[in-house]
Amino acid sequence: MSGTENKTNAATIGDDEFAAAESKAAESGYSFTHKFNHPFTFEGMTYTELTFDWGKLTGEDGLAIENEMQSLGQPVIVPTFSGEYLIRMAARACTTAIGQDAIRAMPISDYNKIRSAARSFLLKSEL
Repeated sequence: MSGTENKTNAATIGDDEFAAAESKAAESGYSFTHKFNHPFTFEGMTYTELTFDWGKLTGEDGLAIENEMQSLGQPVIVPTFSGEYLIRMAARACTTAIGQDAIRAMPISDYNKIRSAARSFLLKSEL
């Protein structure tokens, strides 16, 4: 295909299609799907993947996590760098009902990937 043909094909994409693609790319930071290398079993449930929808979280979730941690005697100084905060945030964002205790029980490589995805979301949202 020549350069001229590429330009012609690109020009045939409608504004609506372009806007939809642009919107999807912008929202891609709001969700994360973690695929386990080996199925993870916790309390009789086996998981092969988990999806986290960071976009569904609200300020109320953030305050509830802080209150929960304070009640445990663990004040939150910087949520972005608190593993406890991040795993609780991930549990709330998970589209499958799962508790922070399940995330704690995961192999460390899976735990780290999920925690890092939560941290990355917070860092992006602070810009």
